[in-house]
Amino acid sequence: MAFPILFLLFLSLPFSYAKLNVDYYKQTCPDFPKIVMETIYTKQSTSPATAPGILRLFFHDCITDGCDASILISSNAYNPHAERDADLNLSLSGDAFDVIVKIKNAVELACPGVVSCSDIVAQATRDLVKMVGGPYYPVRLGRKDSLESDAAKVDENLPTPNMTMDQIIEKFTKKGFTVKEMVAMTGAHTIGFTHCKEFIGRIYNFSATSDADPTMHPKLVAGLRSVCHNYTSDPSMAAFNDMRTPGRFDNAYFQNVMNGLGLLTSDSLLGVDPRTKPYVELYAKDQQAFFNDFVNAMEKLSVFRVKTGRQGEVRSRCDQFNNINRA
Repeated sequence: MAFPILFLLFLSLPFSYAKLNVDYYKQTCPDFPKIVMETIYTKQSTSPATAPGILRLFFHDCITDGCDASILISSNAYNPHAERDADLNLSLSGDAFDVIVKIKNAVELACPGVVSCSDIVAQATRDLVKMVGGPYYPVRLGRKDSLESDAAKVDENLPTPNMTMDQIIEKFTKKGFTVKEMVAMTGAHTIGFTHCKEFIGRIYNFSATSDADPTMHPKLVAGLRSVCHNYTSDPSMAAFNDMRTPGRFDNAYFQNVMNGLGLLTSDSLLGVDPRTKPYVELYAKDQQAFFNDFVNAMEKLSVFRVKTGRQGEVRSRCDQFNNINRA
């Protein structure tokens, strides 16, 4: 049943998609894979938040307006409201942005003006997922970097934790992704952390009849209250998405959801909605099934609305357009 959707996606990007291939830099920048691998290994070894950070950054970039590194652009006088400064992107990991800068600097020394920032993000995401125990998947290369970055597009396209399941599903299906692909991609919550403000409404003043969300495990509520007791004065306070294996990419997230151990309202909804629950149950008991579906979803996401040829450029710096006056 996935074939028609994949075919429609292909039709919407007939030329862009076809120009991508895994060996795109084999002649022009043969050391590109090695540079990415060495840089992410060094960064992840010293900053474990890098892997979940770049996975989230990659998703936010791709789902907003395609995988085009528009999220890396810094606002300036000519473009004062870049994607990076949208409210939903303000909590993106500094480590994720930093590792992209480090890779770009190294790549520019080896092969100036050849490798796009969007390809760096895609390749680094795959390598970091693999590094923390996740599955390998091929990354097609040849993307160009965007020529625009608009914060207004972020709210229009990104799902948020407090949406209804109908709203969340619509965000994905409007872009050609199935419910199964959505659930598989949500499994990325198996690594990383979430800031307390995103789930505080589930552990305090939930309703007139219950101080905490009754679908959340009482021990988790108690633990989160301890972690987040001072979150109003320290907005950086956060909790691991998966408290059992927070640094390992596995299927524990889905097991947690089934046991009332999901942090976000959207996590809880995944485990009860009849459209998503069967996939949560499957992935909770079968990690390989999750990995297989995650790979398929990530391959599809990674070519979503890519820019090629004159649709984009290869930026000299990932945080600014080559023409700095561009809005």
